Amino acid sequence: MANSKDGRIVKGIGGFYYVATTDDELYECRARGIFRKDGKKPLVGDYVRIGIVDEEKKEGSVDELLPRQNALIRPEAANVDVALLVFACASPEPSLLLLDRFLVMLRAQDVKCILIFNKDDLVAEERITEYKQIYQDADVEVRCISAKAGGTEEILERIRGCTALLAGPSGVGKSTILNTLCPQAQMETGEISKKLKRGKHTTRHAELFLVDADTYLMDTPGFTALTLGDMPEEEIRCYYPEFHPYEGKCRFRECSHTHEPGCAVREAVENGQIHKARHTAYMALYEEQKNRKKY
Repeated sequence: MANSKDGRIVKGIGGFYYVATTDDELYECRARGIFRKDGKKPLVGDYVRIGIVDEEKKEGSVDELLPRQNALIRPEAANVDVALLVFACASPEPSLLLLDRFLVMLRAQDVKCILIFNKDDLVAEERITEYKQIYQDADVEVRCISAKAGGTEEILERIRGCTALLAGPSGVGKSTILNTLCPQAQMETGEISKKLKRGKHTTRHAELFLVDADTYLMDTPGFTALTLGDMPEEEIRCYYPEFHPYEGKCRFRECSHTHEPGCAVREAVENGQIHKARHTAYMALYEEQKNRKKY
């Protein structure tokens, strides 16, 4: 009978799962067919038990998924404590609609989020203040940094002892943040790429890196587009904390906060109590989800 070891999936690609075991070895594994039969899928971040197929070649099989803290749908990941949602202050200009899609999606999956605006050295102080004002009542921690100028120290302190998911669109500096917080990341990526016999930039997948003894950082592919899937449009407002004090105060019980007269949320927007940019993004997401049902 093959020996077994416990470990954590650090990367999954092409049907192979790369498992870092508790004795600091890296095994290339296939998942047993029973997972597909049971409708389960191993995810990056999963704690697993593997069977050793070939110790010399460091090959094994994923035999068991250990209990999960959570499992995210997109990006696909497991056992995440906090998400570092990265956008750039400029170059590229941040899409606040895409940002809100991320926030809604992460909140729907009950993941705490830290919003990072990178490249703050490219914009005036007024712009930084504006970004902070937009999200000041959104129940999300906002940090404005310049990763290239060494602004990641405060981020490292916030994620100590956690598994942090690094997410955001392409070109915002996620790689710079990753390489600053975890300098060995490029080397580890190279090792797995050598095992895959392909270039490390050929395909982008979620990948988990050990920052220190009990701190992990999970890199994920950059997105330029993102959808909320099958989320009902009526559910979206649940993930806008600014709206909560006004729920139940509208003229109509089933108010969508988009067009109805006597809407307490829209009145709060007009009075400056809810930032207009947030409500604009909400309405766009509401219409997207409402129209999605027609196709």
